[in-house]
Amino acid sequence: MINFTINGQPVIASKGETILQAARKAGFYIPTMCYLEKTTPCASCRLCVVETDKTDGLILSCQTPPTEGLGVTINSERLEQERTNIMRLYDVNHPLECGVCDKSGACDLQNKTLEFGVSAQHFSAKEHHRTIEHWGLINYDPSLCILCEKCVHVCNEIIGDDAIELQFGGYKSAVIPKNSEVLDCTFCGECIAVCPVGALVSSEFQYSANAWELTQIPATCAHCSAGCSLTYEVRHTSNSIGAKAKIYRVTNNFEHTTLCGAGRFGFDFAVEGTKDEAELAKAVHAIQNATAIRFNSLITNEEAMILQGLKEKLGIKLYNEEARAYQSFMAAYASISGKTGFGGSLDAIVQSDGIIVLGGRIVTDNPAVRYAMTTAARHRGAKVVYMHPLEDEWLKNVVTQFVKYEVGTEEGVIAMLAKTLLSGADISEETKTFFDGLDEGYLCAESNVGDEEYTHIAKSFARAKRKTLIIGSDVLNHERASNIARLCAMIETYTEFSIVVVAGSVNTIGISLICDLDVDTFGGNVVGYNAAGDYTMGSIGDVMLKLPSLNSQEGTFVSINHQVLPTNVAVAFEGYTLNDIANALGLVSQHTIDYTEKLPVSKGFNGTSFDSLGNFYGALGEDNRGYILENIDVEANGILEEVEDLPEFNGTVVYRCNPVNQFNGYTARTKQLEKEATLRGSAQFAAAAKIGDGDKIRIEFPQGTQERIFELDSTLKGTIALVPAYDVGFGELNEQYRFEKVKIMRMGSES
Repeated sequence: MINFTINGQPVIASKGETILQAARKAGFYIPTMCYLEKTTPCASCRLCVVETDKTDGLILSCQTPPTEGLGVTINSERLEQERTNIMRLYDVNHPLECGVCDKSGACDLQNKTLEFGVSAQHFSAKEHHRTIEHWGLINYDPSLCILCEKCVHVCNEIIGDDAIELQFGGYKSAVIPKNSEVLDCTFCGECIAVCPVGALVSSEFQYSANAWELTQIPATCAHCSAGCSLTYEVRHTSNSIGAKAKIYRVTNNFEHTTLCGAGRFGFDFAVEGTKDEAELAKAVHAIQNATAIRFNSLITNEEAMILQGLKEKLGIKLYNEEARAYQSFMAAYASISGKTGFGGSLDAIVQSDGIIVLGGRIVTDNPAVRYAMTTAARHRGAKVVYMHPLEDEWLKNVVTQFVKYEVGTEEGVIAMLAKTLLSGADISEETKTFFDGLDEGYLCAESNVGDEEYTHIAKSFARAKRKTLIIGSDVLNHERASNIARLCAMIETYTEFSIVVVAGSVNTIGISLICDLDVDTFGGNVVGYNAAGDYTMGSIGDVMLKLPSLNSQEGTFVSINHQVLPTNVAVAFEGYTLNDIANALGLVSQHTIDYTEKLPVSKGFNGTSFDSLGNFYGALGEDNRGYILENIDVEANGILEEVEDLPEFNGTVVYRCNPVNQFNGYTARTKQLEKEATLRGSAQFAAAAKIGDGDKIRIEFPQGTQERIFELDSTLKGTIALVPAYDVGFGELNEQYRFEKVKIMRMGSES
């Protein structure tokens, strides 16, 4: 700890903190324009200058750490004059009454101009013609850009796209695509969020509404299991009576949080409903006569409680194969670890200096995990090992070792990895015997991962102090998922690694904790809730009874941080809810959120009512959203099973992998997100399947067929092609092992 003073007041800083960070924690205000809490200092605006008793000139507080006994002055006439002159330079050729700019009312330049009393333009410069760039979802106006570099830093250090850079040219300097004529990125829109002025804006939102006209509604993203915080910004479409509210945009607390493109641009998935009593009666009758309810994981914890209540009251079964697979995986995990949950989190990934990813395409499965990995790599120099049958071009900026294994061999790979990482650990003789008995030659040969690769991992991580193993969703539906789970638990229990298991959907984890799930027999009289059934209801697909989508509901989710997170209604829904159906069936509750405080304490919930849950971040980044589940102790009586013969996937193999920013039926119907629906493969795959770029093809799965266009992708290698699943019906294909052997037939060429 370092003791120093600010304006004569004693302040304590931790080692590694800057003067600015320590000042903020102590409640002192130092103005900034280019500073961003989650990146390294941009150091371009110079507004954060301070005086010290050990220097003659002014220093930048954003990048200068304090020393013991240092005296810092943050307010003086000299500093006021310096900052005022900086703002005068910023306001050159910037109109001081800029109501036509989309940032007006929420503009940092506007705010600082008023703060320092710049009421006239003291300097002038010859204006140059600057072309507005249209980069798809993003527009860039270089005439408004103040060259703060926030966008460049966040794109490189947090997102990992590294898609933009600053082109230096004096007065002609501008932000440009990096190594490309067009913007080539994942379109997360974080550059829009961090831009302090109106230089980078959403092309869809531009000129549609003023900031002060929008009502801000805090919520939780409904697309993946990361549980990202976001704000729906809503207003009525007109001033007429009966006008409906509309979501105009999504924003986030960019100082402390990050959103992917689906979270930021995929918000318009609400459905409209009416209260049709006859249809409600049909739904009630269907459930009364059903043998089961099949549902997906795009529901709240409260709705899961209702479904569990219906099961107990009516004696019906509950089908959700995705959540059941996760439930089964974590049960096997707990049999070794003695805990109901894993020990890692997104923050643990950020703090890591060693990361292994196994069994998932993280960039598209869970972007927040990718951002945490990128942050660890950029800020902590983390070694990142990516183990998967397919390389991922989007991870090339952070991965230090790519380990390619054969499809289906995850059990053998994790067994060898566990043996490597547990070397020297204090494990039982029985466990030592298990690992000594592994047929290393067979496992290495069949998985195509040599002993030298495991040795390299061990050497790379020898000095790492904070290590995380990320288990992707590929393994959750593997035939040997339970033994894989037990091996993962061995790693977390007996090594310094913390584990993060990436669940597939927004509330897979919550459902796995709340519902007693049955094996889906795909027969009988079944009611589908956002899933296939003899009678269907929900907000996805062509259903018989419309129920509200997740941006029209109050309730909670459980994220991969095991955090219970609240979400709120952004767009009102005029029809019925699942709670209305439950009331008609004898489960009486006035509101769906009445179930929040009834969530099972035995599974780690704490009985807090919905209205008592916080949903905001503090000034220093404190996460005041919901609460963390208690990690319950359970009996650790699991036994490692012998690794079975590793399967072979020969011929044409496809991998169910959604494109960037597509996750489910909600994102599939949004306006702004790109709808890529092709089968993408390498030239090697095309040759093996005897198809060509642009061919119309039929893919024959064991459970059905699909017709798609084949697209040749030069970034892919090998004989595995990528097929999307977000656009296939209710998405039941997401509930199986993601690699599958298929037959592909050429039907013709797309003209």
